[in-house]
Order: sequence, then structure tokens, then C-alpha cells
Amino acid sequence: MTGRLRAPTGRYGGKTAEQRQAERRRRFLDAALQLFGDTPGYRATTVAALSEAAGLSTRQFYEEFRTLEDVLAALHLQVNAWAEEAVVSAVAGAGHLPLAERAAAIFRAYAANVTGDPRRVRITFVEIIGVSPRLEEQRLARRARWVDLVCAEARVSVERGEAAPRDYRIAATAFIGAVNGLVHDWNAGWVDATLDEVVDELVRQLLGILQPPGWELSAG
Repeated sequence: MTGRLRAPTGRYGGKTAEQRQAERRRRFLDAALQLFGDTPGYRATTVAALSEAAGLSTRQFYEEFRTLEDVLAALHLQVNAWAEEAVVSAVAGAGHLPLAERAAAIFRAYAANVTGDPRRVRITFVEIIGVSPRLEEQRLARRARWVDLVCAEARVSVERGEAAPRDYRIAATAFIGAVNGLVHDWNAGWVDATLDEVVDELVRQLLGILQPPGWELSAG
């Protein structure tokens, strides 16, 4: 258990204690997505306000979490998990396509998932920044997972003769930074483009990394 208080045990209202706890946790995270991801934001939200938005008590909050930072940490992981699930599904469905089409399908899935709810963008790229060393470590660890995904796709492309063979970790790290910055700026209205144009640009950048000038596509 993550909270400071002991949650009730036993069956109530036809639900087990575990089911009730999962429902409470979901309601707190749903409320946090609204308050942290929109107005007033993480730093201006109180435990009382979050509990009220969730339709629960502050005692129930402390049965699930120790601090609001714990809620933000859980929400940040959840938002990233949603996006990763969308990407993994797209990877599986586009495995038979050529590199350019495969990359486009993957980026469309990612962009649609993240930007489909502006609150998710704010949680991922704004509210998590500068909160604490602990959350900075979590943010960087989560970004490393995205780097790993890009490297994995690069290895697949190399094996298929679609990409130049080399170590892609530094390039993938730089590329993920570009993805994050472009998606955030587009969502904030600072990039005058459609989402399809954003995806097309990301695909061009990735192809430029995987297929540098002078490299020729393998016939095999």
C-alpha cells in the first residue's frame, strides 16, 4: 500500500476491498488529470481540492497516496503508458510495411494518443518539470524507454536492410528530444501546421537519421 492510512478491508456494496481501492485510485487520477493537466495545475492544487474533484474524502486520499507528488508521479507514468500502448500496437500492425510507411503509422499513433487530450501533453511536458529530483529521475527514466523503442526499431530496420548499421543511441536520444519539443510546441499553438504535417516532418527526420546521404538501400 502506498498511503499512510490503512484502507478498509472486506466486501462492501458487492465489491472487494481491492476493487474499491482500485476505483478510488482511478477517481483520484481522473481528477488529477483534470486539475493538474488543465486548471489550476499541479502546483496550485491542494489535497482538499483534489479530493473534492474526485468526490472522495481527504482520508481516502491518504489511504491511497502520501502526497500530491505521488499522484503526479502515478499520473505521469499512466499517461506515458497510454502512449506506449498505442505505439506498441502500431508497431505490431505496421510490421509488414516499408520503413517510411511504418514510421508514419507509428508516429500517427503516438501523436494521436498524446495530443488527443491536451491535458496529457501538459502532464508529460510541463507539470512534471522541476518538481523534485525524484520526478526528474522518473521523467528521464521514462524518456529512456522511448529511446529504447527507437533503437529497437532502428535495429529492425538495419536487419531488413532499410537502415545504415551503426549505434543509434545518441541519435535516438536527440530525436526523442526533437519529438517532445515539436509535439509540445504544436499543442501550445506555437507551430503553424496540421498534425499530419508534424508527423510528416518527424518521419523525414527519422529517415534522415536511419538513411544518411551516401547510404544505399540494400537490395536484399
